[in-house]
Amino acid sequence: MSTTAELLKGAAELFPDEVVTSAHVRHLDLPFGAGRFALITLDNGFDHTKPTTFGPQSLANLNAAIDQVEQEATAGTIVGAGITGKPFIFAVGADLKGVELLKKHDEALAIGKGGHDVFKRLSALAVPTFAYYNGAAMGGGVEVGLHCSYRTVSKAIPAFSLPEVFLGLVPGWGGCAILPNLIGAERAVSVIIENSLNQNRQLKGKQVFELGIADAIFEGADFLEQSLLWTANVLNGTTEVVRAEIDRGEAWDAAVAKGRSIADSKVHGAAPAAYRALDIIAAAKDGDLQAGFDAEDTALADLIMGGELRSGIYAFNLVQKRAKRPAGAPDKALARPVTKVGVVGAGLMASQLALLFLRRLEVPVVLTDIDQERVDKGVGYVHAEIQKLLGKGRINQDKANRLTALVTGVLDKAEGFADADFIIEAVFEEMSVKQKVFAEVEAVAPAHAILATNTSSLSVSEMASKLQHPERVVGFHFFNPVAILPLLEIVRGEQTDDASLATAFGVAKKLKKTAVLTKDAPAFVVNRILTRFMGEIQNVIDEGTPVVTAEKAIEPLGLPMSPLVLLELVGPAIGLHVSETLNRSFPERFTVSPNLAAVVKAGKRGFYVYSAENGFKPELDPEVAALLVQGDSVLTEEQVRDRVLDAVAQEIGLMLEEGVVAEAQDIDLCLITGAGWPFHLGGITPYLDREGVSERVNGKKFLAPGIASVPA
Repeated sequence: MSTTAELLKGAAELFPDEVVTSAHVRHLDLPFGAGRFALITLDNGFDHTKPTTFGPQSLANLNAAIDQVEQEATAGTIVGAGITGKPFIFAVGADLKGVELLKKHDEALAIGKGGHDVFKRLSALAVPTFAYYNGAAMGGGVEVGLHCSYRTVSKAIPAFSLPEVFLGLVPGWGGCAILPNLIGAERAVSVIIENSLNQNRQLKGKQVFELGIADAIFEGADFLEQSLLWTANVLNGTTEVVRAEIDRGEAWDAAVAKGRSIADSKVHGAAPAAYRALDIIAAAKDGDLQAGFDAEDTALADLIMGGELRSGIYAFNLVQKRAKRPAGAPDKALARPVTKVGVVGAGLMASQLALLFLRRLEVPVVLTDIDQERVDKGVGYVHAEIQKLLGKGRINQDKANRLTALVTGVLDKAEGFADADFIIEAVFEEMSVKQKVFAEVEAVAPAHAILATNTSSLSVSEMASKLQHPERVVGFHFFNPVAILPLLEIVRGEQTDDASLATAFGVAKKLKKTAVLTKDAPAFVVNRILTRFMGEIQNVIDEGTPVVTAEKAIEPLGLPMSPLVLLELVGPAIGLHVSETLNRSFPERFTVSPNLAAVVKAGKRGFYVYSAENGFKPELDPEVAALLVQGDSVLTEEQVRDRVLDAVAQEIGLMLEEGVVAEAQDIDLCLITGAGWPFHLGGITPYLDREGVSERVNGKKFLAPGIASVPA
């Protein structure tokens, strides 16, 4: 058998570029005469912008620190040992860059085993051990603390989580086995499964304490000092730590069953990680931690060698890295300052945009519309939302007053926009209406002002074609709900100049949006792919496949919602409008469904109705069923799925040929951030590659080997 040191040495050789975390041991005399204490500090030598991680060499460093502490504990020269992090960061888990490099199952197994072998030494020391969660803690960072006897947490922690299931892994260094035995299965399922599958929801320090993960909570300012005082009292016997008894009966089984239903509702069995984690939690009921650790090792290795994890890491890197350096964006030095924003329109979308610009830029924002009532309603919406933020404690009274004063509404565009630097229109999706609006705005706006359009499918170049200065028109397409979905498609018209584009990217960054540069092609990226996707679903329904079969066919992808529920969210009328726009551009591939047109004509808000008796599950609306005119060609779920995926693969291939975006990675980034497509698909192209669809349709994969897949 290899020793831990040998395992880690072998793993470190596979990962020469690791950002290495050191584990410094220092000694101090605890107050109240409690005795000499060893404190290990995890630090990678960088500030908080580069969080501390555990690669193989980092684990080896922690192992060496524990060697020293173990000798001192055995010799009786220390009364306890603690572990903490550098300022603002405790540790954020395994180094995913190293995981990407692994090519063999036994290499992956070594990473799982190496982490366990190091961490569990903390619980085996001859003295009590303490974890001081002083800052952000995720994954292996949380788990190293779970192996300690006691834990304290800072009130100031902004992010604490076991995010592995979100990425396609399981908490594999003790999380699945220890956490349910510490806080009970129900709470553990909430942290490991529910939070992960809810877009990687983070816990704050107070929640960590309330869940029972930490035994004490202290203010951030003097967190370590207070933790050490508390430690002294625990060691002296002055403070007794009492933990709730764990229910190992039916409650444990019910918690696991609830976890399975959450996983089913989110990924529909399409991604294995949640189910593997639940199997380990279920087996941990008897408290046998070592059996749990062994199961974690196996699950970790299996998942590391699977496509979902590689897709998850790929998606994570897109959102964390590529999103911050948009492909094709001009030099940011060309961007002009934006000190006032104009919004044409005061409807719901325009009002949401006004609120976003106001909150992020904190500059004057002025709305205009065709009558005073609409203007007042738009400004009223923004004011009401500011009051809601105040009520929730998200902003203070001063900030609320300032923001309220910054937003105004006027009827006269000349009055509102004469000194605006950035003017965005959010009016009706009709080319003639948008051209008229831009002509009016150009007549009164300063020469340097950017004219942005929130169009979802119309040509930006055509919109700008009748202006004196078409070079300053740029597409600035947001996704609904504006406050939640991060994507912003920035569209370069045929005559858009670099300064206008750079300004648009600069504004996007201040709005904290993920900006992707797209060519001025029909419906840009997300709506073009979704319309082709939805169009094929509607085609098979029109041809005769039952609605329920068409919908169920897509479940194995684990999308956030079914196609027809998505249509309901978008609105059938908007869906119809976009399909008509694309049908005019690409009639051979984009159809206009007569059944969808009939649903829109009948004024229906979707295909489904919801009732309390049925638990508010979607049921085909009888009135819609009566409208449907179908052929007699009935496909199986598998045939539907093949047709839909083939169509999507073909469309993405054509978009890349046309240069709509720079690379397939940008398509995936758009679908993840603009349509909520899951990380385990990697957006879409890794899934199409993995399932053989890309080669079947286009004769080649979208991504090179080793990108979102196990390296050859």
